[in-house]
Amino acid sequence: MRLTNVTHLRLPFGRLWGYDVTASALGRRLPVSFDQRLHVGAGDRPGSWMALSFRLPAPTRREAIAEAWLAVIARHGTLRSAFAPGADGDPVLHEIEIAPGSWVEHPVASGQAVNDALRDILDAACSPYQRPSHRLCVLETAAGLTVVIAADHAHVDMWSMLVIARDLLSALDTERASAKPMPAPAFVEHTQALLDRDAAPDHVRQRWEDIIADSGGVMPQFPLPLGAPEPHRERVEVRDVFDVDDAAAFAAQARDDGVSTLARAVVAMTAVTRELADAPLRAVFPVHSRFEDTWHDSVGWFITNSVLESDVAEPHAAAAAVKEAVQLGAWPLADVLAPWGGMPVAPGMFAISWLDLRRLPVRIDSVGLDAQYVSAATDTDGVMLWFILDESGLHLRCRYPDTVEARASVGGWLDLLVARLQADARSSVRGRLQVAGRIFRLERADRGDIGGIAALLFDDQFGADRESVELERYEAAFSAIARDSSHYLGVVRDSGDHIVATMQLTVIPGLSRSGSTRLQIEGLRVAPKERSQGLGAAMLEWAHEFGRARGARLAQVTTDEARDRTRAFYARLGYETAHVGLKRHI
Repeated sequence: MRLTNVTHLRLPFGRLWGYDVTASALGRRLPVSFDQRLHVGAGDRPGSWMALSFRLPAPTRREAIAEAWLAVIARHGTLRSAFAPGADGDPVLHEIEIAPGSWVEHPVASGQAVNDALRDILDAACSPYQRPSHRLCVLETAAGLTVVIAADHAHVDMWSMLVIARDLLSALDTERASAKPMPAPAFVEHTQALLDRDAAPDHVRQRWEDIIADSGGVMPQFPLPLGAPEPHRERVEVRDVFDVDDAAAFAAQARDDGVSTLARAVVAMTAVTRELADAPLRAVFPVHSRFEDTWHDSVGWFITNSVLESDVAEPHAAAAAVKEAVQLGAWPLADVLAPWGGMPVAPGMFAISWLDLRRLPVRIDSVGLDAQYVSAATDTDGVMLWFILDESGLHLRCRYPDTVEARASVGGWLDLLVARLQADARSSVRGRLQVAGRIFRLERADRGDIGGIAALLFDDQFGADRESVELERYEAAFSAIARDSSHYLGVVRDSGDHIVATMQLTVIPGLSRSGSTRLQIEGLRVAPKERSQGLGAAMLEWAHEFGRARGARLAQVTTDEARDRTRAFYARLGYETAHVGLKRHI
């Protein structure tokens, strides 16, 4: 899912509407979590919200969207609560009732970007002490409707935004709308459960004390210069680190190392931090507090903060650092941080967030819906890094002060980190084929490989009649393949970096066979000197794993009827001649 912020949000021009619900007076008091108290206690301010945008898949009346939104609010208690300043200045949370309201059009002024108009609406509606502090907006365009749902961060996290989007889409589904959804367990129940937990043991308190002492008496700070220690206009960088293939390669290396993908990423961050700052990686590390399945379908800020400290750029050391961070975040923080009067935040605080959407029990079709996580625009004096891992790869968003020093420090750190991660993916064990005591590498072809691929296609029993010595057509075909993520054109290199084999893989979704996805294998060619040694079989096994990772349940190949040896080769590997393939020129 794309990570962006409101200034970079991709929105077409159209009519911008907001739905104004009717909120009651403040009702009974509710428990407040540690993070809510810290966040809301900073007061009303713009830029404290988070949002999710997505396109509706079908034409929908605004009235139906409003009804669905009210159903979502009725399901999730935190959307029916609001903060108010207490007598002592601390925020107090109250229950409120939400009733139907009305749609209000928000004109987009002459020369004003839609993004800026949306930002003004959400800054006003979704600040901490608003009642309620969430907002539903709809952008009507010639291409259809785009929905934007935003809420102050005190009431939601990134997981929660998926729950809200899923429940809204479900409420809009006419086949499901008749079944009224049951209320989800309320976040305030989770807050009370945490407040009732035992205090942290002494060794946890001591570890927190050591980490804060090593950070100069405050929470960890970015280890390179950021400029004057005061809030500056933010600079936001959004980078697509891995596509789906590099993400799979990186994950394969993590499995081979016996660690998680996150731990492998921590190795890279540790190495980069050590190289540029000669310091360990030390950062605030948010961890989710949905410890039980009970809370998987609930909306709230199910996040607690921990600290990730990694000193050695080695997989098992990094895995131990991640494990410790999760354990440190498993205890109520109000009691742990009481000696410092709460969280000792200082300018330059460094935080790293990691979310693997593939592992969450909540899913939406983020690609089909063109869904985007949207952060607010705000001033900042620290560095915040978000990683999102999903079916399309690994993405990051980083926010830091827009100063000359921070551009050089954080920008340089990000450049080196992305390069390190991508190099790790390229050198992964996933692309390594071990055949007859020799090592080959299978990787995605680039434009410079076109000549080598064409030579393999030409050097074939039927190649002289089918292939061309001119490369222009191959170059045009390569461009078409490279633009379409459903295709993978691979090459195999030997130890001398020579191309010795190639194949093209295509993932084909379909409705037949109960909606099975297929893997089509085409153009598998092995150089004559490397044939009959097992390289082709190793390539096919790699291709099968490639297909499985993309949901394919069936692999299929076609070959000329006259290729007796080739058909025997596929038969030995379990392929059956179950269908008759027909072709004609068109």
